Amino acid sequence: MKVRIKFSKCGALKFIGHLDVMRYFQKLMRRADIPIAYSEGFSPHQIMSFAMPLGIGDESIAEYVDIELNSYISSNDAINRLNEKSVDEIRILSFKEIPEGKAYNAMSSISAASYEIKIRDENKPEFDFEKAFYDLLDKDQVIVTKQSKKSENTLDIKPFIYEYNINGDVISLLVSCGSVMNIKPELVIKAVFDSMNKEFDEYFITIKRTEMYTGVYNEKSFKSLEDVGKDIL
Repeated sequence: MKVRIKFSKCGALKFIGHLDVMRYFQKLMRRADIPIAYSEGFSPHQIMSFAMPLGIGDESIAEYVDIELNSYISSNDAINRLNEKSVDEIRILSFKEIPEGKAYNAMSSISAASYEIKIRDENKPEFDFEKAFYDLLDKDQVIVTKQSKKSENTLDIKPFIYEYNINGDVISLLVSCGSVMNIKPELVIKAVFDSMNKEFDEYFITIKRTEMYTGVYNEKSFKSLEDVGKDIL
């Protein structure tokens, strides 16, 4: 049985990296006595696959890890066991059976993610950020320079920004996410600062991931990774 676990990662633990999160969950499975399956061979390991890693310093209420079970356990029982042994900064939100098949793999099936961004009080820009935000994103093109370790490319990210909004001090974004095109929220906020010829630093903002999605945006296949599964009764 394949299972998808949804969890939050907040507070001080937002500063631990992806490898630390993996090791944490390996220990948590043993402490909570979850009947997770192990690989075969000379060096067995837990069958566990995480979705898109979260940036260090970012919070999330929608992280996912897929595991395989070798015996039955109900969703409620598993959630209670895991949260009993987990720390407050990492809470298990759901535990659902998912269909077999590569199409349902958390990492390979991600197509979008939603975020809530706030500009830190000490870094509030002198210009009208809300006006600059809508002036830029309402255009037909949003040209940015996207840097990686090996290259620097100029591209139009507007087709990959699906939804955007500002409500009070919260900036909401729904953007493409995954192996095909991964748009980081800080790239969008930097584009707004660049449009005003103002300096931007990633430490100006706080980021919270609120959901991850699979399928094609604006089609019936578009749903959260959690909605792919069903509770184990």
